Amino acid sequence: MEAPITSQEIALVKAWFLRARRATLTALSALVVIPCLWHRRIEAGDLASHVYNAWLAQLVEKGQAPGVYAAPQVNNVLFDWMLLYLSKAVGFAAGEKIAVSLCVLVFFWGVFALMNAVSGKAPWLLTPCIGMLAYGYSFNMGFVNYYLSVGLACLSLAVAWRGKGADLIAGVALALLTLLAHPLGFVWLMGALIYVSIWRRLRNWWNLILPVVAAGGFIALHWYFLHRAHFPVDWLEQPFYLFNGADQLALYGPRYVWVAVAASILGAVFFIIDLAVRRRDAAVWNSLRLPLELYAVAFCATSLLPEDLQPPLYPGWIGLLVTRLTTISAILGLCAMSVMQPRKWHLAGFGACAALFFVCLYQDTLILNRMESSAEYLVRDLPPGTRVLSTIWAPPDSRVQFIGHLSPRRGSFACGSAPGARWRRPPMTTRKTCKQGSTKSKTKTCQ
Repeated sequence: MEAPITSQEIALVKAWFLRARRATLTALSALVVIPCLWHRRIEAGDLASHVYNAWLAQLVEKGQAPGVYAAPQVNNVLFDWMLLYLSKAVGFAAGEKIAVSLCVLVFFWGVFALMNAVSGKAPWLLTPCIGMLAYGYSFNMGFVNYYLSVGLACLSLAVAWRGKGADLIAGVALALLTLLAHPLGFVWLMGALIYVSIWRRLRNWWNLILPVVAAGGFIALHWYFLHRAHFPVDWLEQPFYLFNGADQLALYGPRYVWVAVAASILGAVFFIIDLAVRRRDAAVWNSLRLPLELYAVAFCATSLLPEDLQPPLYPGWIGLLVTRLTTISAILGLCAMSVMQPRKWHLAGFGACAALFFVCLYQDTLILNRMESSAEYLVRDLPPGTRVLSTIWAPPDSRVQFIGHLSPRRGSFACGSAPGARWRRPPMTTRKTCKQGSTKSKTKTCQ
């Protein structure tokens, strides 16, 4: 009988991997952050509002924003803290790029580490898929705290998946950072850890009880929100099966949908071929069961939960819930795919999809950069205290709706680091009508 692997042996393997792959890790990290650097500004929806808030927080600290104060908060703030202190050190333009690049690296390598933990092998040939997901819907909407929390949750889950001893302490520290970043990432992390822990304690087919119980819980929540909720609730109008994780690649227009469809078809074909070739290998099916169950539970959640809700005990809207959570569905789908036997044609197929995806993304974010330059020109001579109304709307076929948020960044870049800078009022908030007839602020959907 083989002796169990000790935590010291695991640490030695990790150290060897980092030394042996140092050049690859560095080159891949540099490649991953290129979209953060290829334009003058990072165009990512609500990111501009985070920059504006960091600038406003600096004015509050200096006493230059009369009537405005900073409220303490213990979650949904980690990225804002990073941005605030980096902007103090290097200015807003550089601070934004550094902070966002760090978030992208945390997300990319967090997903990579989780896939490695699930499959037992480094998913090098699936890195084009991780790269596309890193610049998917959640990133382009500017949900950076949520995005960062998911990346940290992946790192924590990867550590806990096979780790022992000191690794578990590191996992707890990462879990606390996940909570600081965003509660949704923390809730997913805790749910996944509990699920995996119980799953491993159940023997034979008894662990099939878990997905049934999880699905039953989401069905009960669906019924409650649909029939018993005494607060505003919005539901997605599109069919539930479209929100399977691949929707994260559908961004600024129909051509992204074609990329998402192509990547999904390639993934399905590669997956089926691999299973057909290794169908008699019991180890493959044993490795697949848990990630497939987790994906099924995540898909059940996105199919049954509402898109927006405003609980009475929460001051703002919990908005765009389902379209965020499909990031987790995509990650779990990639974890299942990482069990495949790596083939060079996997890299070729997904690499072609990634090349097309990033060409489209470059073109569309370049247009947004030019729009923001025009906005800067239009408001550059406005006197302090002037109210600015955003009238920029996304095209009907674009899923990224927050392009109007680019206007707040103008004040922070132009005035934020200037001595004696004066406060300009935030732009007037646009409002959206819900199906029930109530209204909600678009800025509040980013809670």
